Amino acid sequence: MSNRTSRTGSPVPAVSLAELRDGNVQQLSSADLFDGRRVILFALPGAFTPTCSTAHVPGYVARLQDFKSAGIDDVICLSVNDPFVMEAWQRAEKAEGVRFIADPYAEFTAAMGMSIDHRDASLGTRSWRYSMLVDDGRIETMFIEPDVAGDPFEVSDADTMWHYLRPNQKSKGSAFMMARHGCPHCARAKELLTRSGITFDVVHLGDELSMQGVKAASGAATVPQIFMEGKLIGGADQLADHLTAGVA
Repeated sequence: MSNRTSRTGSPVPAVSLAELRDGNVQQLSSADLFDGRRVILFALPGAFTPTCSTAHVPGYVARLQDFKSAGIDDVICLSVNDPFVMEAWQRAEKAEGVRFIADPYAEFTAAMGMSIDHRDASLGTRSWRYSMLVDDGRIETMFIEPDVAGDPFEVSDADTMWHYLRPNQKSKGSAFMMARHGCPHCARAKELLTRSGITFDVVHLGDELSMQGVKAASGAATVPQIFMEGKLIGGADQLADHLTAGVA
C-alpha cells in the first residue's frame, strides 16, 4: 500500500500545464484537458529514464486502442519536464496518440500530493509514479505505487487500468510479427490479428531486420513469424490454428 493520499472523488488541481504542438509551446489549463471528457493520466519520474521508457510508456502505447474502444477520450503521460523534452520523448517512443504533457514547475504534481525529491538520482523534484482515471474533471480512481525502496512499478501500469475498466473481459494479448513487404502470407496474418482485435507490431525485412535475424529468433527462414506474449506461434497457418483454438 502507498502512504500517499488518494484523491479519488476530488477534482483535478486547477493549474497550468504545457504541451509542444507543431514546434510551439501551448499552455493548457486543467479544464482544457479534463472537463467534459474521460481521461487516463499516468505520471512518472522522468523522460528517458529506465522503467519509464522500457515498461510504463510502452504499456500504455500498446493498450491505446483498447482504451479508446472503452470510451477514453485521451491518454496522457505526465512528467516534471519541459515540453520540448516531452515531445522528443514521445517521438523516441513512437507514442503517437498518447499525449505527452509537461508539468514544468511541478505545480500539478505538488497539488496532487505526488512530488518526490529525486536529488539522489540528480533529477530534483519529480513525480511519484501513479495513474488515474478522470471523468469530467473529477478523479474516479487512482493507482498509486507503494512507498518502498527503489522505483516500484506494480499498479500504475496500463493492464491494471484496463482491468479496472473491463474487469470481466479477458485480454486478447498482443503480438509481434516479422514480415516482408508484399508477402501475401504476411498480409493474411495481419488481417487475422486485426480481425481478432489483437494489437501487434511488425518489423519488415530490410527495415533493421535480416533473414538471419528471423532465423535466429524463430528457427525458421520464412516469414511471417508471429510471437504472442513472448511465445512463438509460427506462420499464418499456425496463427489461424492458434486463434481458432481460442488460445489467444
